Amino acid sequence: MPSNLLGLDADGLTHWLAAHGEKPFRARQLLKCMHQEGVADFAGMTVLSKALRDELSRIACVASPAVIADNVASDGTRKWLFDVGTGNAVEAVFIPEEARGTLCVSTQAGCAVDCAFCSTGKQGFARNLTAAEIVGQLWTATRLLRTAAAPRPVTNVVFMGMGEPLLNFDSTVTALRVMLDDNAYGLSRRRVTVSTSGVVPMMDRLAEECPVALAVSLHAPDDALRDVLVPINRKYPLRELLAACVRYVAKAPRDFVTFEYIMLDGVNDNPAQARQLAALVRDVPCKFNLIPFNPFSVAGTRGTYRRSDAARVRAFAEILTDAGVVTTTRKTRGDQIAAACGQLAGEVRDRTNRAARIEFRRGEMPIPPPLQA
Repeated sequence: MPSNLLGLDADGLTHWLAAHGEKPFRARQLLKCMHQEGVADFAGMTVLSKALRDELSRIACVASPAVIADNVASDGTRKWLFDVGTGNAVEAVFIPEEARGTLCVSTQAGCAVDCAFCSTGKQGFARNLTAAEIVGQLWTATRLLRTAAAPRPVTNVVFMGMGEPLLNFDSTVTALRVMLDDNAYGLSRRRVTVSTSGVVPMMDRLAEECPVALAVSLHAPDDALRDVLVPINRKYPLRELLAACVRYVAKAPRDFVTFEYIMLDGVNDNPAQARQLAALVRDVPCKFNLIPFNPFSVAGTRGTYRRSDAARVRAFAEILTDAGVVTTTRKTRGDQIAAACGQLAGEVRDRTNRAARIEFRRGEMPIPPPLQA
């Protein structure tokens, strides 16, 4: 089977070429052809010798996942559904703004973390994506956006699509290195963000191997509630998670981590919880991004969550701000095409038998009762 060069970073491509008798500088040429110029056919890479082009055509390929669907919302948000084989498909979303264009990419088909409010999690888990499948989402988006009626560049990438990036660590880091490489996409470390539910050991590894901006899905001010909303908290509780955040900041390109916080009506949006949250992160360099809950067709398997109303979100934000915590509220984009935060679902052949575990989980992790204001 031909080697897919789309998933090789500079070091990987250099070693692969060396094994075929080629000089290291060929890696730089190939990276530019594939990623900066978007060339998939080796015959069109005229900077290479004809002999090398012929050899590459025989033993290698530049292949991204096929696009199954391409939908655009009225606000300009664009969502692609990518075929990753064996009945699985993943989604990527481009969010255009005045000063930037952000691409949200997936790292897994499905997700094993099973956050209570997330559409991806309810599908279970099929497999990790390869580095080529992760990079392929950016490669395809870049090519299609160049030829759009109003061309837009991808200036930022967020690993906030389907899956937990740090549970697919090797492929995620390889993809990051391609995105950061000046011979490929040349993105700044400050403009690439990895979002995690809190896989503490891998947060430490990321800080050592490829520190980029970090976002942490927090969603609760205490362990009891976070155990329900983000089950991985049972393995890596808040004390360990926050300590890892402090360690990460020491090596990160930004001097803070971003805490993502889904606003769930009557669950985690109480003023007392906002004060508890401010005290919890007092010693962590951070900012908060409050995210209105985005409903999906089956709103969770343990009951139905509701979006906090705007006044409640503002009051929550004011408490955090008054406590000295930088706080923003994310504008909902792409919900018209189910491309908003928490709505990405794709198509997943579940290997985790999630449906068989639903009744057990209902008894094990009930939805917390509403809290009084």
